[in-house]
Amino acid sequence: MKTRTFPLVIILGILTLSSCKSDIKDRGEDQIVLSDTVPTATVPEFMYVTAVSGLTLRNQPNLQSEKLQVMPLGTKIKLAHHDEKMTMNVGGIDGSMDEVEYNGQKGYVFNGFISKFQPSGENAVAKNYFEDLQDTFPDVNFTEITGGTASKPTKTQTIILPTGKWHEAFFMAQQVYGIPRQFAFPQPTGSNSETLYDSNKKKDVLISDLHISRASNSLQKITYSYAKRNLSYTVIITKEGDRMKLEKVEEIK
Repeated sequence: MKTRTFPLVIILGILTLSSCKSDIKDRGEDQIVLSDTVPTATVPEFMYVTAVSGLTLRNQPNLQSEKLQVMPLGTKIKLAHHDEKMTMNVGGIDGSMDEVEYNGQKGYVFNGFISKFQPSGENAVAKNYFEDLQDTFPDVNFTEITGGTASKPTKTQTIILPTGKWHEAFFMAQQVYGIPRQFAFPQPTGSNSETLYDSNKKKDVLISDLHISRASNSLQKITYSYAKRNLSYTVIITKEGDRMKLEKVEEIK
C-alpha cells in the first residue's frame, strides 16, 4: 500500500507545481515587481494629483497611449483600480498605471504622481494643514517647538507621515514649505552628495538651494536651505523605518 501511495504523491506535487507556474505567468511574470508595494486594502477611494505641471489621463495603461486630458495639481480623482506591482520608473519614481475616474471619464494615470494626502494648496499655514490632515490620518504626527534666544528665536516643526515614499514627502514639503517648483524630485541614483541651485531666486534671497545625500544609489536625505537677511530656514526630509520625516528649522535674525 505504501509503495503505491508514494508515486501518487509525487504526481500530485508535479501537477500542483505546474498549476502554480501557469498561474504566475497569467498574472504577469515578466513584469518588474519592486519591494515598495501597497496592498489594495490600504489604498483609499480618492487620491490627489501631486504632479506640479499636472497629470495626464490616458486611454490605456501605458505612457504611449492617447491623452484624454490633463488634471491640474491638487485634483481629486476616484481610484477605480490600483496596480500593486511597480512596472515602470518615471523621473526617479517607481510605480505603475492605475485606473481612475475624473469628471465622469475613466482612464489611466501613473500612480507615482498621485497621493492619498490632500495637497495643502497655495499659502497654507503648515500647522493648520497638518492638524487638519490628522483628522483623516490619525497616524500623522506634528510637533512644534520654539527656542533660541530673545534676539534670535527659532522654531522647529517636525512631521512624521504614514508613508515610506520619498516622492510623497518631497511633493508635500514643496507645497507646504515653499521649495521652488523648478526643483524636480531628486533621482535616487547619482553621486553621494549633490547640490542644486535656484537660478530664479529673487534679488533679496541670499540662499535657495537643494542638497541631496545618497548612499548606494538610494536617497538618504534631502535638504532645502533658504536665507534672506532677516530670516533663514532649512527643510530636511529623511526616512525612518516605513515612515517619512519632515523637519523645518526656522531662525529669525
